[in-house]
Amino acid sequence: MHVYIYDDYLNRGRYNKTVNRIEIRLTDLGLNGKIIRLSGIKNIRGTIQNEIRLGAKTIVAVGNNQTVNKIIGAIIEADIYGDFQKNTLLGIIPVGPDNSIATSFGIKNEGQACNILLARRIKKIDLGLIGSYYFLNEARIESLGTKINFADYSIEAQERGEIRIINLLSDRSNTIKSNPHDGLLDILIKTKKGDETLLRAKNFSLINERYNLLLDDVIEVKTPNEVKVVNNKINVIVGKDRSFD
Repeated sequence: MHVYIYDDYLNRGRYNKTVNRIEIRLTDLGLNGKIIRLSGIKNIRGTIQNEIRLGAKTIVAVGNNQTVNKIIGAIIEADIYGDFQKNTLLGIIPVGPDNSIATSFGIKNEGQACNILLARRIKKIDLGLIGSYYFLNEARIESLGTKINFADYSIEAQERGEIRIINLLSDRSNTIKSNPHDGLLDILIKTKKGDETLLRAKNFSLINERYNLLLDDVIEVKTPNEVKVVNNKINVIVGKDRSFD
């Protein structure tokens, strides 16, 4: 059974035509399912976990990066009730801006997303984990003053720039060939001058007393914090034009 989770911003009038097109296309493809429209008072995690307990096999995020991020957390937390999440699939129908996660999976628009759901091409994907927060694509932080502690050594950035902790990139043409099922995170340190350092690790700690981490352009997380990759954590329905093999 498919369960479609509509983010609350889709209740705005400007999205009515888009939502109608999606629902007509899903009906034409025989992909009807239960629709749940989120609101500010609805507990998304409790709602999704209840659907999984009732037998939902595919949870489809209809929205943007924030929608996907919230739903991933709910699917994973369902594991506290048993092994439900191991067989639960995540689908994505991107609507509106801020959909780099969908792009990473080769899903460019809502029409294509419906066809991809039908094709049901599945990949098991790593997730990044910082504290208790998961991310699919990447986490970013100002480099100046950031200290990264690995098992055998530490590094501290002395110049302004950006540190990116990458699980999956949305751009296949990027020089970093991220692989979201290799059990590693890419750590790219880039200064304002253009100097770059690339490291890879399974786990490390990070601290910056002034700046927070930004996960998938959605969630801010304070440091110090532990960072690690969780290997093959979630099953995702992907397109053939995804940014990884």
